[in-house]
Amino acid sequence: MAINPWAGTGIKDYEHVFREFGLKEFPGKWKHSLKHYLFERDIVIAHRGFEKVLNCIEEKKPFINMTGIASSGPLHLGHKLDIDLFLFFKSLGAKNYFAIADIDGYASREKIKTVKDAKKIAVDNLAHALALGLDERDVYVQSQMGARYFEFAFELSKKITRNMFEAVYGHVDLGKISAAILQYADILHPQLEEYSGKMPSVTGIGLDQDPHARLTRDIAKRLPYALEMPSFIYFKHQSGLMAGSKMSSSHPETAIFLDDSEEDVKKKVSNAFTGGRETIEKQRKLGGRPEICKVCEILRFHYPETKKVEKIMQECRAGERLCGETKAFTTEFLAKFLKEHQRKTERKRDKAEKIVYGK
Repeated sequence: MAINPWAGTGIKDYEHVFREFGLKEFPGKWKHSLKHYLFERDIVIAHRGFEKVLNCIEEKKPFINMTGIASSGPLHLGHKLDIDLFLFFKSLGAKNYFAIADIDGYASREKIKTVKDAKKIAVDNLAHALALGLDERDVYVQSQMGARYFEFAFELSKKITRNMFEAVYGHVDLGKISAAILQYADILHPQLEEYSGKMPSVTGIGLDQDPHARLTRDIAKRLPYALEMPSFIYFKHQSGLMAGSKMSSSHPETAIFLDDSEEDVKKKVSNAFTGGRETIEKQRKLGGRPEICKVCEILRFHYPETKKVEKIMQECRAGERLCGETKAFTTEFLAKFLKEHQRKTERKRDKAEKIVYGK
């Protein structure tokens, strides 16, 4: 079974992926100790080698916190999750590396015709990320990295064969090979002596990105450097607004984008799949199904007050709350959040341009 990390479809059978690829479930005691809603609400579900990072956190020792965003399209609420997790690990004393992956976005996406186009997207993406709380000092842009980074990426490229790549990804696409090698470099280069040096590292990813994690760890074993094996934690991908879809920039109807207007939000939430009963009477009698409701999922992934989210879910299951009420509440929450966020984003745009274009 191959997982395509560039596809717009989500993974439905988590347990099968766990068995197939050897992921470990994220223990409840860890979720409790980390004290963040992404862990409390079971959004973080699995890991590879996170024990060393957890030990660093408990012993207040440094560790590397690495993530990034490919410049392949506008940011949506699913991307916000990556940034929230990155900021959480930063708050625990990590050494931080946030990649603006402009070359990755260009190489891996057919719709991005030029590097110039990728950079325009990168400016927008970075402005949003800065507005969400990202510190510019933690950011680097792939295309601006120095000779050591690209030298290292070429070293990595010689540690992977065509057969390895095809076995993991299910295909051999030259653009995606290039993008993947840069992702391996992004994850591993912070441990080089020219950067932060050898220490445990963590990268938060969606389960569909596990092919990158597996090959990164495999390549790390083959390098002539003393590196800690990189660790990964996996979160549930926020699914799209329609039944059976993943929230994706490639499919605008599935996503709430960070630059959506209030009217956009109202329309998308209104049309979102809820799994509600056929009639009000049945909803009152049988209760709703928040576990499959896309609107409830938005609240689980993004509403800041856990007790309020739990109350809404309970009322839904009991038939005390109708789908229309939850949609109205979610629309109001998102519209208010996005209005303030977009105001902050515009204030960060000049800074984002200077960083992306190296001014």
